[in-house]
Amino acid sequence: MTRRFLFVLGSSRSDGNTELLARRAAEQLPEDVEQQWIDLAAHPLPDFEDLRHDSDHVRPTRGNVALLLDATLAATDVVIVSPLYWYSVSAHVKRYLDYWSGWLRTPDVDFKATMAGHTLWGVTALAHEEQEVADPLVGTLSNSAAYMKMRFGGVLLGNGSKPGDVLGDAEALARAKTFFAQDAPLARFPYETD
Repeated sequence: MTRRFLFVLGSSRSDGNTELLARRAAEQLPEDVEQQWIDLAAHPLPDFEDLRHDSDHVRPTRGNVALLLDATLAATDVVIVSPLYWYSVSAHVKRYLDYWSGWLRTPDVDFKATMAGHTLWGVTALAHEEQEVADPLVGTLSNSAAYMKMRFGGVLLGNGSKPGDVLGDAEALARAKTFFAQDAPLARFPYETD
């Protein structure tokens, strides 16, 4: 099966440190791997309305919700590209993940079964030297992958605050060279044991 990567850009700043790091990692993908990049700031989603107990869901046919649903379903690999905002994913990314809840109930989509076995990745830049502060972001993505029965490739972490700072993080740039080449295990919740 040909791999198809969807890069979901969640920053409120274009060409920010997180996107720069993600693009460095994406440069290492083989040429036959398809890449689609969607900037959530340029393709905003309306506030998510939880209708799971109130209404029938209808598959969106146009607009940004339809674009993101179709792109997500078509991807073998979804890469969440979100700066560390208040120790977790950005509001744009959180809203995108909230839509997954609605897509689980959308007729004729079979969202969970379609996503099972696909891989979720993360890329983030943070201003702290101590990478542990990104644990809530990593947990959000890892637990989301576990719930969906997806694989989780981990999160590529880089350091940077001012625009372009991450390009001076030699360790992050070295990790970017092999980040997508690693074998991603099936995601598991922290409480699950062998």
